Amino acid sequence: MTSRLFAVTFDANRPHQLARFWSGLLGWQAADDPYGGVALLPGDDTGFRLRFVASEQPKTLQNRMHFDLTSQSLEQQQQTVARALELGGRHIDIGQSPDDPHVVLADPEGDEFCVIEPGNKFLAECGFVGALACDGSQAVGYFWSRALDWPLVWDQGEETAIRSPHGGPKITWGGPPLMPVDGRQRVHFDLAVAGSGRQAEIERLLSLGATLLGSGRCESGQVALADPDGNEFCLLAPAE
Repeated sequence: MTSRLFAVTFDANRPHQLARFWSGLLGWQAADDPYGGVALLPGDDTGFRLRFVASEQPKTLQNRMHFDLTSQSLEQQQQTVARALELGGRHIDIGQSPDDPHVVLADPEGDEFCVIEPGNKFLAECGFVGALACDGSQAVGYFWSRALDWPLVWDQGEETAIRSPHGGPKITWGGPPLMPVDGRQRVHFDLAVAGSGRQAEIERLLSLGATLLGSGRCESGQVALADPDGNEFCLLAPAE
C-alpha cells in the first residue's frame, strides 16, 4: 500500500501566527488537525495540507524546500508580493541576481518562498502553488516518485520533478550541491497510510532507500525516516 502525502509540515515558534500568514497568502482555510498541530486545507487541487507544529528551535539555515507561487500577469505578481509583505513577510537575499524575474521572500519566521514571474512555461499548467522546489539529487527524485507513486514529469541532467496524477503542484529537485542540514529540518513531509498497513509501508520505504531515524525526530506516535539525501519525513500514526 502506497503512502500519500498528507502534509507539508513546518516547525514554528508561533504556529498559529505562521498559519495565519500562509492562510492569508494562499487563501487556504484553517481545519482541525488530528495530530495536534495547526492545519490549513487547500481550496484547489493541491492535494495536501499545510501543518504548523510548535518548536522552540530557531531557524538557522536556509530550508531545503520552498514554495514557488505562480503569476498570470506582472500585476498579479506584484499583488502577491504586496500581500505577503502586508501579512508580515519580507524580501530576502539568497544570492539571486537583481535581474532575476522571480521575487524571493520569507514568511515571518524566515521560511523562504518565491513569487514566479508570468510566462513560466514549466509551471504553466499548475495552480497558484506551482511547485514545492526542493534541494536534492536525482536519486531522491526517483525515490519520491516510487514512494508516492507519482510519475516523473521532468528528468534532465540532475534535475527531476514529480506530480500527482490528480494534478496540483509539482515537486522538484534541482540536483547537487546540496545545502547543509543542522539537526532537525524545519520543513518536512508527513505521509499517511491507511489502517494497519503502516509496518508494511515502513518496510517498503526502507526497500526503496529510506532509513529509520531515532526517536524524538517526529511527533509522538509517528515514525521518523529519512530519504536517500537525508531529508527527514514522518509516517503518521492512524488518526483516532
